[in-house]
Amino acid sequence: MGITRRKFVQATAAGTLAAGTGFSPLSIAASHRTVKVGMNIPMTGDYAPWGLPGLYGCQIVADDLNAAGGVDIGGYKHKIEIVSYDHGYDIEKAVQGYKKMVSEDEVQMIMMLGGATVGAVMPWGDRKKMLTTTLLSSDVTPDTEYLLAPIESHPLYLVTIVEYLARAHPNAKRAVIVTNNDVEYGLQAVATFQAAFEVAGIEVVDMNLHGFDVTDFAPIVSSVLAKKPDIFCMATSFYTTPLMEQLYHQGYDGLVVTSTLDYHEEVIAKTSQEFVDGTIHNFPAFDDPKLNDTGINFPDPNGFDAEFRKRHPNDWSAVSWEYPAIMLQWIEGAKAAGSTDPTKVLKALKSNPNPPHVYGNGKWWGKELWGRDNIVVGNWPVVVIEGGKTRIKEFGSVSGWLDKHSDVLLKYMKSHGLRTVG
Repeated sequence: MGITRRKFVQATAAGTLAAGTGFSPLSIAASHRTVKVGMNIPMTGDYAPWGLPGLYGCQIVADDLNAAGGVDIGGYKHKIEIVSYDHGYDIEKAVQGYKKMVSEDEVQMIMMLGGATVGAVMPWGDRKKMLTTTLLSSDVTPDTEYLLAPIESHPLYLVTIVEYLARAHPNAKRAVIVTNNDVEYGLQAVATFQAAFEVAGIEVVDMNLHGFDVTDFAPIVSSVLAKKPDIFCMATSFYTTPLMEQLYHQGYDGLVVTSTLDYHEEVIAKTSQEFVDGTIHNFPAFDDPKLNDTGINFPDPNGFDAEFRKRHPNDWSAVSWEYPAIMLQWIEGAKAAGSTDPTKVLKALKSNPNPPHVYGNGKWWGKELWGRDNIVVGNWPVVVIEGGKTRIKEFGSVSGWLDKHSDVLLKYMKSHGLRTVG
């Protein structure tokens, strides 16, 4: 496609997402075509924070693109229409929603969260040649030709936390890991952190991989703290708030690392700002000035952040920007293909060896671990909570780490019985 860094989205949005545009939708002439983009995601239930905010974010970006006259694909202006379906992370509902979008709604691409719901739809999706995306790179298999992980490469980006931690805190040498023991999120993250800790020369002195039936985290936390860790790692935990509360009440004063702490304001309210400050994770606030200073493949991140919080003040999460970023990347593929046909868009996206990524250009990866190079890896931010705010400290190279140490990651994936091809 030949479009790199900030130009990636500026070309897509034609500069329309600059601050002050108001993001107000305008009518588009009847002669314009409409392209439908599907979102088969959880919008209710426990997984709603990883679905619904993404729909809100996509609608903001779609409104602005439509207000600017639509997107030029194959010589025609196209209005973007978001078609959503709430599966509540129920597999049967996810299959129903997916088939409805393909057979009745005639969408050209479907975005999904990931995990079991993606595994359930992809055999049919591949037969129908429907371009589908996931936020879990471990969903990719040798057989999923039409499944891409083009933006979030969980759990691979977790290695950047440990690389930063080892440099910033060279005396921290003992880590414990506490997280949920599910295959889709918890164990994938645990294996990745174990690999990164080994490479960094940090010893994992204890682990507690618990189920989803835990109601009292006090015994778990006290047990691992007895090992005198320098680092408390929550990996990709569903229970960051109660774990942080227990660390606070039990007087832990070491380092805390976690995949994300989207609702750190809630944690501060239940503990203290002083305690939460210093927590290291992977997801920036979009009002972070470093997103503009270093360049980001997203249209005016500060303006997007402000508009999102204006429309949905209590709903921001990591997926608020991830699904819109996927949609923008798909638009670039469609523009390069001159078509919205899923097969042609997939070919256009895969033909670029350095596809535009949110945080700079990436590369296709995945064959070594999961059997197909359908994952975009590149740079990913490491953030630290300072003064009660999430702030970027650096952009770590996921692809650089994998080039050197993918064999270590493969070893730990196998140790947990996770699916690999190596």
